[in-house]
Amino acid sequence: MVLVVVKALDILEYIARDADRAYSLTEIAEGLNMHQATCVNILQTLVEKSYLEHLGRKKGYRLGPMAYNLTNNLSYSQHLVTAAKEVMESLTARFNETSILGVIRNQKRFIVHLVNSDQDLQVRSRTERSLYETATGRLLLAYLSPRERDSLIANIGLPSSIIWPEADTQAGLEGELSKIQAEGLCVTLSPTHIIGLAVPIRKQKQVVASLSIFLPEIRCSFTRQKEIVQALQQAAQAINERLDA
Repeated sequence: MVLVVVKALDILEYIARDADRAYSLTEIAEGLNMHQATCVNILQTLVEKSYLEHLGRKKGYRLGPMAYNLTNNLSYSQHLVTAAKEVMESLTARFNETSILGVIRNQKRFIVHLVNSDQDLQVRSRTERSLYETATGRLLLAYLSPRERDSLIANIGLPSSIIWPEADTQAGLEGELSKIQAEGLCVTLSPTHIIGLAVPIRKQKQVVASLSIFLPEIRCSFTRQKEIVQALQQAAQAINERLDA
């Protein structure tokens, strides 16, 4: 057995006993009869990989999104939906355009909540789609850690020149993702003339989801696009505050 892996699993199992509460470093170390220095190093790694969340020195640690994704448990996503639902409804009501809350699940963009517009011409999107095909997916990919991103790309490959022509090489993809991260925004235009606009949702400064609006190009003038981007950013900030409360 690899001892450090065993200790990491012990920590996850210890915290998973009650997923609704946070455990302090002292509590975890004493509960597992583990040296605090060893324990904190493993905890930091699990936080970096999103299997745990660190809520602060006094609040401690609890399960993170990747721990739930392993078993397709929707509990974590439900917490996101609770924080975002009202904000998204207001966003869709303001512009009468579809808004989407998305995460990465099973190496794809996965919709955890959607608020449809009542437009005659509506944008529809499958629950799961390639990360490369959507603004939501590209933005979430941009905010992964380098190690997570490299691992994911090794599994799914580079995007085709048809889907994302600027990113069909390793250098091109890295450049595009760096641009998205620097701007905090991803804008896409599909071959079917659908514009996607996506911004990050953060919890404790870590990107955990993406908030997006999709609409036909004919309804997205330059002025309206600027208004939507500003509203998305404001909505994302409101959701961030709810997640951190």
